[in-house]
Amino acid sequence: MDNQFWQDKRVFITGCTGLLGSWLTEALVAAGADVVGLVRDYVPQSQLYRSGTVERIKVVRGELCDYDLLERTLAEYEIEYVYHLAAQTIVGIANRAPMSTFETNIRGTYMLLEAARRNPTVRGVIVASSDKAYGDQPDLPYLESAPLQGRHPYDVSKSCADLIAQTYAHSYQLPVIVIRCANLYGGGDLNWNRILPGTIRSVLQGERPIIRSDGTFKRDYLYVKDAVRGYLMAARCLGDAQFYGQAFNFGVGHPEMALDVVQAIIKISERSDLMPIILNEVKNEIQDQYLCSDKAGKILGWEPQYSLEEGLAETMAWYQKFLGLSVIDER
Repeated sequence: MDNQFWQDKRVFITGCTGLLGSWLTEALVAAGADVVGLVRDYVPQSQLYRSGTVERIKVVRGELCDYDLLERTLAEYEIEYVYHLAAQTIVGIANRAPMSTFETNIRGTYMLLEAARRNPTVRGVIVASSDKAYGDQPDLPYLESAPLQGRHPYDVSKSCADLIAQTYAHSYQLPVIVIRCANLYGGGDLNWNRILPGTIRSVLQGERPIIRSDGTFKRDYLYVKDAVRGYLMAARCLGDAQFYGQAFNFGVGHPEMALDVVQAIIKISERSDLMPIILNEVKNEIQDQYLCSDKAGKILGWEPQYSLEEGLAETMAWYQKFLGLSVIDER
């Protein structure tokens, strides 16, 4: 990472207590950036707090959809770069309660972009989209040129936010770049209904892991530290108008079935006695999704450095410490 680029840069991060936000904030602080984080809820278990990073940033408390707060923050802290990571990220919650997902993911995005457009110190915005923004595509892997056609609540919210970001780039020449990541995993994800943290917790507690689908759904799993590198590298493009409104995929390009991921976690823990429970109750989710990241490789020089096994080993160690539990494998 080019620490010199970030030295004393004033950076605003929404979603800084989340999985990606916590690790990205930590990396920016280490690189010398002056970070301001928007925090809605106090989450002492998050990596942001556990690492002590929160003590090294300025914290603004409030809601993403509070426009006056956003405009005041950007102006008073003279923000140069914005990372917009805040979102309602759970597909099941979006299916049950779509309004809160639309409010945060769509309205929150255009409010932040409007505040950035009106603030003269802002030099660029990076918006976190998702592979879910593509919806269900006939051709795999997904390319950045594929249409955004979400059909279910969470997917639609990401498609909309993604398109809104592009609108601000093309209509108002706001320096905006969109990042579409594969399924992120790593230490600090406290959404236990997701397959990776949920399975790891179950295994560490000696319980059989639960798979909500039939186990055949395929996803691309990207370790959070690889995603952080990509987000930092992408900011360098904000100084070149040809990249305004462009998107970059970050993925491994090797989709894994849910059952295979669970079995990989079981293998690392050496708890072969813990056979998964397959519920097969998933609705409104896409069968197979994975990304082509060639564009990020060509333009940014980015490629993932962690294999699934390496990423899972580090992730398992984080949760082992977090939960105060041990696994049989102490390697």
